[in-house]
Amino acid sequence: MVDSDMRAPENLAELAAWRADERMRLITERLSGSPESRHSASSVILRRLRETVGALDRRRISLYWPFRGEPDLRPWIEEIWQAGGLALLPVVVEKRRPLQFRSWRIGDPLARGIWDIPIPAEGEVIEPDIVVAPLVGYDPALYRLGYGGGFFDRTLAALKRKPLAIGVGYGSQEIATIRPQAHDIPMDVIITADLG
Repeated sequence: MVDSDMRAPENLAELAAWRADERMRLITERLSGSPESRHSASSVILRRLRETVGALDRRRISLYWPFRGEPDLRPWIEEIWQAGGLALLPVVVEKRRPLQFRSWRIGDPLARGIWDIPIPAEGEVIEPDIVVAPLVGYDPALYRLGYGGGFFDRTLAALKRKPLAIGVGYGSQEIATIRPQAHDIPMDVIITADLG
């Protein structure tokens, strides 16, 4: 666990600056690992996800398209469909609004979303049972540090039924605290693997 500057920010502007610095540091560190080590860690995370989630039949599972060195869970997508579940990808519809989740399987058309991340071009809008969210950072209280848009927190707060929220990332992304605010929602489970 990294014990970065533990002096508490004195105001929201200072907290935002601290989080931005932490994001940059953690993303830089994540990208410094080799593609082979990220692939190996992704395989371990996938195995742990399968164990955590269990049976896939009738489960609606939101994954994500990997971005900036995040664990690549795409091999699980077809597995979910083959087992009778539904794989979904999150879609940013509008800034400061909850995400939308659209069904997608390999071979379905994709469009370019925010930050040029691929999103389902079509796909049915479905509310997930399980949301798997990538981590920029995380802390022992299971709070997730994301990219700063607040999309996952806003979405988890807005869903009619609370899904199982699983954060995934690398062990090196753990920090002492993300300094959570009232709007931050902790993950139910965090699954990580170490970069080799």
